[in-house]
Parts: sequence; structure tokens; C-alpha cells
Amino acid sequence: MNKYALLKTTAFALASAAILGLAQPAAAQDEQVSACLITKTDINPFFVKMKEGATQKAEELGIELSTYAGRVDGDHETQQQAMESCIAAGVDGVLITASDTKAIVPLVRRAREAGILVIALDTPLQPLDAADATFATDNFEAGRLIGAWAKATLGEEAENARIAFLDLNESQPSVGVLRDQGFMTGFGIDTADPNQWGDEDDPRIVGHEATNGNEEGGRRAMENLLQVDPNLNVVYTINEPAAAGAYEALNAFGKADDVTIVSIDGGCPGVQNVAEGIIGATAQQYPLLMASMGIEAIAQYAEDGTVPEPSEGLDFFNTGVNLVTDDPVEGIPSISVEEGLERCWG
Repeated sequence: MNKYALLKTTAFALASAAILGLAQPAAAQDEQVSACLITKTDINPFFVKMKEGATQKAEELGIELSTYAGRVDGDHETQQQAMESCIAAGVDGVLITASDTKAIVPLVRRAREAGILVIALDTPLQPLDAADATFATDNFEAGRLIGAWAKATLGEEAENARIAFLDLNESQPSVGVLRDQGFMTGFGIDTADPNQWGDEDDPRIVGHEATNGNEEGGRRAMENLLQVDPNLNVVYTINEPAAAGAYEALNAFGKADDVTIVSIDGGCPGVQNVAEGIIGATAQQYPLLMASMGIEAIAQYAEDGTVPEPSEGLDFFNTGVNLVTDDPVEGIPSISVEEGLERCWG
């Protein structure tokens, strides 16, 4: 079976079978297909799993894969250097989770002009169509699910909630904005400008703090917001490492039992934290699938020039999201912790 026939059997190929006649692969079909994966860090378990998915699929399809990562979440400069290296190498495709979704766009355009397929993973670029395609969780929906769950769990007390927002970083990459504004929508908060966070005037909001998506940042951010309002009772976190840090701070202040933490990622440690009551609910993503499908797309592009299409009714390819909790709420679809542990980051 040739590569094209093999790829047509995948879920991705069925969803993106149209061939754009003007697309030009970066390398001839008889040459070694090559790709780059550029993630925000190589420490965050989410991106570790993404790298695993890309590496496994590249080995399966015989693709030469180079991987790069920022030193911390928000490290645009290192990602910029990685993109320049990939362009110079003349790879067939680049998968990128951008730290600065606006500043990286000129280099993305340069790559595409060179005939390189560029796919944004997890984090849409700004504008979204700067990339050839985006494979991502519906991050707004992920936020909406945990916001709706938190509101329903509080019941009538939701009107008096004191909410702390532990966001990603001050550059406000699209993934952070979408999750934050999704939570607000689910909770019933007016988002003001939906393209940014921090301009809302709802009195229930204690404040926003950046975490850089890691445990230390989550702990520091939580400590800062507890100084603003020691009676806060709901904590939105951009991801589960930040949630873990927030819990440490709350526990140190003797507040852990009085606060509901919600998060997004659905990694195995995060789902285990739901099982232990540290996190009330999390929205589960599937980064291994996201990255492996991205590698399949690059192989398809190198084979015949096919450019991926978005999911029906969306402007990106939706790789799925599920709310994980053992305290389900009527009207909000969810899966159990047991199922979440079975599916974590597949």
C-alpha cells in the first residue's frame, strides 16, 4: 500500500481529502520527507506528549523529524530561531505551538512562500489563516465547559462568586484568550472585548495573573490574588500545572477546602488531581492525536500537495474535548474520572 492510500484510511484524511491545485510541496516525492515540530517548552507534560505523538508517527511513516522547544512558555525568540532553522533546512512541513501568536506570523509567511506546509497545533495564530491549517482543541468550548460546570456547581451562590483567573502570559496568545473568555461565557460573565482578557467589569472577578503555564507561576499567581481577596472561592486555571501550583498556595493559606479549582488539559496527573479532589473538573484535550495527525498531514502534502481542510462549520480542525469530573451536572456533557484516566492524552 503506498503512502497516499495508507493516509486515506485515517480519520484526518477522510476529513481533508480535497487537493488544492496551487499547492506546491517543498520537496520532490522521491526525496526524504522532513518535518519540524516547534513547541512552547519541552517540560510541560502536554508538549512532551505532543512530541511523543509526532515522533511515533514520523517513525511509522519514515519522516525525518527535527524537534525544537522554547525554554519557557512565552519564549518567542527561541521559537523564532527554530522556525528560521526549519526554513533554511527546506523541510516539507512545520508543526508549531506558538508562544507569541502574532509575532511569529512573518516567519510563517516566509515558510509558506518557500513551499513549506505550516500547521498550528493547539494554539491558533493571529490571524488564524496565517497558517495553512490549525489542528486544535476547541479552546473556547473547553473554557465554556468548565465555566458552565463551575456555575452550576455553585448554584445560587454563583451570583456572589469571587473568581481568580490564572492566565497564561501577558502577551495573551490566542489559546489563553479563548480559554479565559470561554470560561467567562460559561459562567455568565460579560467578556467585554472577546479578543482579550482583563477589560471586564464584573464585580465577581478578583483579578487576572499570568502563570506561564507552570506550577511555580500558578503558585505565585495564586498568592498574589489571595492578597487581593482572601475570600475568593473559584479559581480558573489555564492548565493543570498552574492548577497544581494554585492548590499548593491555597493549601498553605488554609483555603484549599473552600475553593473550587477548574482547569484545562486532561493529562493523566491532572485527571488524577480531579480524582483526589484537588481540581473539581478539567477539560481534556488530545495532544498526541493532534501531533500525529499533523505529521500525517505533512506526509500527505509531500505526496500530492494536499492541504488540510477544517472541520465542518469551523475554521480549524477540531481534535476534540471532554469535560472530566466525578460530579456531573445535568445539561453539561462530561466523562468520568475513570474514563478520563483511560483516555488521558491519547
